[in-house]
Amino acid sequence: MSATAADLPDDVAILKAMVLAGLEREARMQHIIDQITRTTFGKRSEKLNEDQLALGLDDLDVARAELEALAEQAAAAAGQKKERARREPGTARASLPAHLTRVEEVILPDETECPCCGGALHCIDSDISSRLDVIPVQYRVIVTARPKMACRACSDGVFQAPAPKHVVPGGLPTEALIADVLVRKYADHTPFYRQAQALRRQGIEIDRGTMCNWAGRAAAWLGRLTSRMKADLLSGARLFVDETTAKVLAPGTGKVKTGYLWAIARDDGAHGGTDPPAVAYTYMPGRGKVWAEKLLGDFTGIVQCDGYGAYKHIEAPDRRAGPGTLAFCWAHVRRGYFDDAKGGNAPVADEALRRIAGLYKIEARIRGSSPEHRLAVRQAESAPIIADMLPWLKEMLPKLPRGSHTAEAIGYTLNHWKGLVRFLEDGRIELDNNTVERSIRPITLQRKNALFTGHDLGAENWATFASLIETCKLGGINPQAYLTDVLARIVLRGDADPIDDLLPYNWVDSRAATSPVIDQAA
Repeated sequence: MSATAADLPDDVAILKAMVLAGLEREARMQHIIDQITRTTFGKRSEKLNEDQLALGLDDLDVARAELEALAEQAAAAAGQKKERARREPGTARASLPAHLTRVEEVILPDETECPCCGGALHCIDSDISSRLDVIPVQYRVIVTARPKMACRACSDGVFQAPAPKHVVPGGLPTEALIADVLVRKYADHTPFYRQAQALRRQGIEIDRGTMCNWAGRAAAWLGRLTSRMKADLLSGARLFVDETTAKVLAPGTGKVKTGYLWAIARDDGAHGGTDPPAVAYTYMPGRGKVWAEKLLGDFTGIVQCDGYGAYKHIEAPDRRAGPGTLAFCWAHVRRGYFDDAKGGNAPVADEALRRIAGLYKIEARIRGSSPEHRLAVRQAESAPIIADMLPWLKEMLPKLPRGSHTAEAIGYTLNHWKGLVRFLEDGRIELDNNTVERSIRPITLQRKNALFTGHDLGAENWATFASLIETCKLGGINPQAYLTDVLARIVLRGDADPIDDLLPYNWVDSRAATSPVIDQAA
């Protein structure tokens, strides 16, 4: 925000108020900046994670906007016209989707006749602005009547339509309400007890235990879909795999144990594949080789992962289904060098990052091309970089202090070299495992809001809901519209009935021709 002498009021009292308010708020802004600087560049123990840093930046932007508003108010009080400040980068006016309902209002001037001649005024132009409005969440009660019908002339019986099937038979919620509860918790990360508080403000008393019951009943139906999704993913040619912790309450001990949510993901867009993107999560109580074997079963395609040893069984020649192909992640390699490089005076780490950056520049250029084209470009341009890198790494390692970040990073690179250079053999293989790591982030957000689940089965239900919601997001599908429709339809299916049409990437909303598309990055 910039100001000139012409912007300032002549009234001394107003000017003093502006100065005092500005000094106070600038002090608050400086305090926020100091906190962010310290926690970003200070000791590791003081650093903020990405989400906490975003909160601090939000506060900074709020404070800046407050200062601008106070200046505008002071100028208005002095009868001066204040030029609106230019928008800062990243604060552009939000676009308003076409599917939103438009409510038009016309504000006419008080004058209806020309002050000169008394003639009637008519519209020659109009200034139009659009603002985003909200109607607070409205809950309603669906009253379903099933009349009993009988003939007045005879007594052959009473006729009545059968009761419709619901996720909670004879219960309170509609499928739309259950979907809303699930999306708020597993997509928006709002725990059930907070949802209960919000309902209470509407005069509706529903406790978290009741919501848990609804979620559990929904999981009993939706589990069929996630099982089918996993089978579909495992029948493909390539998977991204990763795992993250999930704290679970150990029954009868009052203590928390560590389980794991394993993710398998598919996204073939980088090499022009036609299979839709999807991710499926599986809860398992451990992280060892036995659980990786259980997760992947007889899968013999390409497994792209972070280099964790539990996945190495994929390439075992004596595997029952035969060996698969293991590809590792250059993003993990790059992180190892970054710690030394960011501190400065680390020429080996800097050079390693420069060479890896060269690989990523090539990948950015061929992204979306066919596997054959990608492979040809890699052989021509990436292979020479790789060929020069291996002897250079071996030469540098003995020259570095043992235990340094760069020495450890080189050791990791050399130990995983075979899997790291797989991308030179197959155009379908990616340079990194970021596809599935992006799908792990929502799990970590949920974990921050719910420190642990109450039982292994609760973690399995978490995996079920996350699989469907995150796959919806990958496909640009509104998860609430999806769950509302699918919950109403799946209760009508028998155990032997097909359900492939209800998978997120095959789903067509039975209630509308189209459904609003969501931002895939949300």
